[in-house]
Amino acid sequence: MAKVVTFGEIMLRLSTPGNEKFIQADEFDINYGGGEANVAVSLANYGHDAEFVTAVPANEIGDCAVAALRKYGVCTKNIARTGERLGIYFLESGSAMRPSKVVYDRAHSSISTATEADFDFDKIFEGADWFHFTGITPAVSDSAAKLTEKALKAAKAHGVTVSCDLNFRKKLWSEEKAQSVMKPLMKYVDVIIGNEEDAEKVLGMKPGNTDVVSGDLELGGYKDIFSQMVDQFGCKYCISSLRVSHSASDNGWSACIYSAETKEFYHSREYSIKPIVDRVGGGDSFAGGVICGLLDGLDMKDALEFAVAASALKHTIPGDFNLVTRKEVETLAKGDASGRVQR
Repeated sequence: MAKVVTFGEIMLRLSTPGNEKFIQADEFDINYGGGEANVAVSLANYGHDAEFVTAVPANEIGDCAVAALRKYGVCTKNIARTGERLGIYFLESGSAMRPSKVVYDRAHSSISTATEADFDFDKIFEGADWFHFTGITPAVSDSAAKLTEKALKAAKAHGVTVSCDLNFRKKLWSEEKAQSVMKPLMKYVDVIIGNEEDAEKVLGMKPGNTDVVSGDLELGGYKDIFSQMVDQFGCKYCISSLRVSHSASDNGWSACIYSAETKEFYHSREYSIKPIVDRVGGGDSFAGGVICGLLDGLDMKDALEFAVAASALKHTIPGDFNLVTRKEVETLAKGDASGRVQR
């Protein structure tokens, strides 16, 4: 199996029980998660050698975050123990027409204050096959953005394939800042992953007249901006998840992919996901599925179908991590969505 390195922030997630609003909650459910950490867990579950690189404080809460990763077989040997605190995010899960809400408490977290002295990226990328990061990490702080660029340069020096999930977060930075930081990083990226909002906010490219609220997906618009991305940034694949939000509890879910080599565009099967148990981490489980499929040598269509099935299943699991097995994903990808009891 391949060695995959991911780099980013892991946070403590405090979520209201069930679908309670913040103002109702007398307690919070505890989980750990974060974009690149979630991807590492997915890949470890599929049997790949997955390593997550970050910084966490040298205290018991940092220990808990590391233990959450080790539980699922993720390598944590290059996690730096530095800084004052672990980032936190609070989650209020929506239902029906009431949307979910996230409140961040991540200022001055360990990864946001980490420096180059905390990581030996040349050592980290020895023997690595793939590197994955998201647009969230450079948004955390200017120093985290510099660390991301340092990691990318080391990855390319070691001949590592690089993927990026654009992941725009308006609570972390503006469109202007996102584009000024992220566009220069795209020259290192082989596989660009995102959705319609990410493409517009991070790269300034809008896919036609797509409206995810009404469910009107103009697929020709995606093919057009994918072609522009390939020409501008030189990547091998451009990939987008396609979420149609009928409500917080009912989503349509599919994806599309474009190959720079063949100019082929492909739209996957669409899943109707309802009721949604937990959509947080859905995009990360999609990225993990794409990476797994491509590393396994699947053609781009089969890799995409694997990723969409994996991420559809994630919506049925509480917490950030996608804890499905390779067999469960393959069963759904082959068409068995019956949900019948397995005896």
